[in-house]
Order: sequence, then C-alpha cells, then structure tokens
Amino acid sequence: MPTAPLSDHDAMRHALTLAERGWGRVHPNPLVGAVVVRGGEIVGEGWHDAFGAPHAEPVALAAAGQAAAGATLYVTLEPCIHHGKTPPCTDAIIAAGITRVVVAMADPNPVAAGGLARLAQQGIAVESGLLREAAACQNARFLHQFSGSNRPLVGIKLAVSMDGLIADAACCSRWISGVEARGWVHWERAGWSAIGVGASTAIRDDARLTVRGSVVPRVAPHRVIFDRSGLLPTSHGIFADAADVPLVVVTSAGQASRREALMAAGAEVLVAESLGEALEQLARLSIDSLLI
Repeated sequence: MPTAPLSDHDAMRHALTLAERGWGRVHPNPLVGAVVVRGGEIVGEGWHDAFGAPHAEPVALAAAGQAAAGATLYVTLEPCIHHGKTPPCTDAIIAAGITRVVVAMADPNPVAAGGLARLAQQGIAVESGLLREAAACQNARFLHQFSGSNRPLVGIKLAVSMDGLIADAACCSRWISGVEARGWVHWERAGWSAIGVGASTAIRDDARLTVRGSVVPRVAPHRVIFDRSGLLPTSHGIFADAADVPLVVVTSAGQASRREALMAAGAEVLVAESLGEALEQLARLSIDSLLI
C-alpha cells in the first residue's frame, strides 16, 4: 500500500526535530533544521550542528544532490543572505534549483534577514509562518538577543509530584524525579548560558550544577548561587572545579565581608540588593540565559 505524500506540517515538524540536534553547540547562532522534499518524499535533510559549522540548508541540499532541482525546501528559520562564517544560504538554494521554500519564522537578525525577499526575486515561491510558535519556543534564547532586554532570558525547571509538591514532608528527598527526567535536565542545561539555584538548595542537594550527559556544550554554563544571607561555605563541593567551570555567587551588601573568601575559593562575586539588579549584573557577564 503506497504511503501518503509528506504534508507541509509533517515536513516542518521533522525539520524542527532535526534542529534540536545542535542543542548546546550552536549558540550564539540559532538552532536550524532543513528538509528537502520532492514528490512527497524526503530526498535530503540537515541541521546546523555547531557554531562555525555549515548551516542546515546547504547540508540538506548537498544530501539531496540533483534531486533538489524542482523540490521544496522546509527550513525552521529564514535562510540567511549575508557572508559570515559561511556563504549565504540563499545562494545555495538558488543554485540547487529549489522552486519553493517554506519557513517557520523570519530571522530577527537584521544582518542575516532578507532571505525570503531575495528568493522571491529569483522566482522562487516562498511561504512563512508554518509552526512559527514551535520554532520561536525552540529558539527562545536566540530570539532574546534581539529583544532589547538588559536581563537574561530566565527559564524554570520544576519537578512536581502528582499532588503538587516538590519534596517529601521532611524535605529529605533529594529527587522526586526519575532517571529519565534527570537525564533530560542535563540535556536541557547544555542549552543555557547559566544554571542558578539559591544557597539553601545548593547546600541541601550538594549541587554541582554541571552538565553531565550525552550533550557536551560548546561553552560550559556558568553556575550561579544566589546567597543574600551568606549561607554557602567555601568548603562546599561546588568550589572544587571553579577554575574549570565558572562559578558566580550573588550576595548582598551586608555580606560584603565574605567577598574576598569567596573570590579566593574561585568564585566571581556580585553584590545586588534585588533580583532585578542581580539579573542585570549577570547580563553584563555575557550571561544571556539563566535556567533556575
């Protein structure tokens, strides 16, 4: 029994799945996946695998080869038009003979934007907006760079029991999540520029806030400890690898006397009297996203 031709929706969903393969390695570039479809079947696919590596579009086109002529290209972000670390993706699309391009969302980067207009000028049919919300969610960290905010994007990871609790009655449970969920947490951490917890949590959980799993991030996320009351001892294990994995302790002016000891233990110390002030200071350290 013949299979039904691949729909636009399914092709773009597959492109989004491919884009995730660059998680933790492409920033400050966006996650991008691309699929070449001809006659209702995938003839080529690709994704942006790492910062400085080829973009998703030329990878997919190379995989498709001559089958790209007359085909449709589905890509999760508008193809770039500028010369950067790689040539413009629009040039590769035009040269391959693609006749239709469907994108999930426009590129917010003014340097790279304009690809759809360029393709349309060459007589290629272009469409934008398919699964846009999913693409925007996937690239939230990239989009935040163009938001004009002076604070990092903040995300919250929360494990909750069926009855709405986050710990047992005695607060002795180190985890209420399973092995699979904890593995996902390490994958998620790889895509953020900082991981933060309060000092009480760091002490109670003996937290290390490192990425341990199958994904090795291009840059290890900063570890951030919010410690207004000066609870975190410099003997805590999180200081053991502070020379290799950046550690930031955010404290208050009332704890300024601890600054030298924290710095001697390997931490960078920020003094802030509010969460907003702390976030602004973190942004000045080039921390553009923070997972709590």
